[in-house]
Amino acid sequence: QVRLVESGGGLVQPGGSLRLSCVGSRFDLENVDIGWFRQGPGKEREGLSYIDRSNRRTYYAESVQGRFTISRDNAKNTFYLEMNNLRPEDTAVYYCATSAQENTYYSWRSPGLYELWGQGTAVTVAS
Repeated sequence: QVRLVESGGGLVQPGGSLRLSCVGSRFDLENVDIGWFRQGPGKEREGLSYIDRSNRRTYYAESVQGRFTISRDNAKNTFYLEMNNLRPEDTAVYYCATSAQENTYYSWRSPGLYELWGQGTAVTVAS
């Protein structure tokens, strides 16, 4: 069964950090691009970050620029989102997703670009 599974969410105080993981099961992630998204209460899904299959192109939404870092470890078939200096407005369900399409990095913010999605992991930032 082909799956993409996020983990690492939880409750964290403002200013704290979390590291989210996204693990591919029964398929090779070496040939896909990765996007991280989130959806907060009453909000639309927001594209947060992107990393391409060559591990060279990365993009970040303004809301997380300078605070979040995307990375990948192909040997572990795992992708990460390191989140620092978390704010209450970062509270959301976070999703990772993969895209096998090439030369579409210019549309990285669009959920429709991605074929496979994880189940989501909840992040709550509160004191």
